Amino acid sequence: MPQSNDLSRSLAALDQDSTLIVVIEMSQSSWLVAGIIPGINRQPLKKLAAAETALLGLLHRWRDEATKAGRTVSRIAVAFEAGRDGFWLARWLRTRGIEAHVIHATSVAVSREHRRAKTDRLDTELLKRAFLGWLRGERGHCNMAAIPTLEEEDAKRPNREREGLVGERTRIVNRIKSTLARLGIRGFKPTLRRAPERLAALLTPEGAPPPPNTLAELRRDMARLRFVIGQIREIEAARLERLEQHPQQGAHTMVRRLAQVIGVGVETADMLVHEILSRNLRDRRAVARYAGLTGAPDESGARRREKGLARAGNSRVRRGMIQLAWRFLMFQKDSALAQWYRARTADARGATRKTMIVALARKLLVALWQLVTTGEVPRGVVLRAAA
Repeated sequence: MPQSNDLSRSLAALDQDSTLIVVIEMSQSSWLVAGIIPGINRQPLKKLAAAETALLGLLHRWRDEATKAGRTVSRIAVAFEAGRDGFWLARWLRTRGIEAHVIHATSVAVSREHRRAKTDRLDTELLKRAFLGWLRGERGHCNMAAIPTLEEEDAKRPNREREGLVGERTRIVNRIKSTLARLGIRGFKPTLRRAPERLAALLTPEGAPPPPNTLAELRRDMARLRFVIGQIREIEAARLERLEQHPQQGAHTMVRRLAQVIGVGVETADMLVHEILSRNLRDRRAVARYAGLTGAPDESGARRREKGLARAGNSRVRRGMIQLAWRFLMFQKDSALAQWYRARTADARGATRKTMIVALARKLLVALWQLVTTGEVPRGVVLRAAA
């Protein structure tokens, strides 16, 4: 029985005589638009500038051609692959009464030839076949991405910006340490509050201060580091302020509930809620699959082997959950999940523990999903006292 949010096939019946089917191969400077027009034998292919108004005019022109051929177009279905442009075009088309879908690029089957021809024209043919099968309600042709609202996309930006800033902070710190290591200076901590003042007092093993050009470079890096750290603190303060001012608004309730679990910080809770837990996922298998924490079996004849994680889902959630699983073992030692992990790794090697931590991360993610959606607290998990 199809689920209400099943994006692997269309739940609406397809009447091809009254449906204009269009796919778009998008690039930065131009769009290649291919269509299947009711009543027209030819399947037109049109190259446009990357402009939504030109696309809308082309759709209306093809609809008029179908009308002249004696067909009444009651449905215009447009699809394109997920990519750099995101979801803005799908939202823009939907506000103008056009059915728009975004295809997961990895879900479209391609030829397995070692050197297959690949052009934009051939790609539109692949998209047309996949999209047409999806509209007919057949499984396995392609999968559609859920199109978020502008508010939902915007809610992810603070966490993703902070992740980028933390990576930049690490790069700057490593660059400063490597610069000092070339001079034989070790033990300097650039993240300390008084690190810029201590920089001038550094001496090489020969007893000489750092050369002037190197010292100027270090001071610029220190200034850049102070600026990045300030931006990270600004993002964190703004998030806490939003949670305190609007505790019951949107996904804030989920974040606060998740942050009550000892071992789960506000940063991790905010990432999990906005990246996965607030999505309308139909069951626990969909939760694990979206995080990329499911396996990738390789079976052919008598051969049976596991290629590791599928890694087809959200990489941020996957990395965050594996880190949280290790932390969970420290802060929730008496929980049922921690006991399950210890029972299976008591006499195991390190490689086995690394494998089982992925299984723990998968189970933990499903448990947290049930916590924020149904309020069911995982067995043995200790919560912080409500503020």
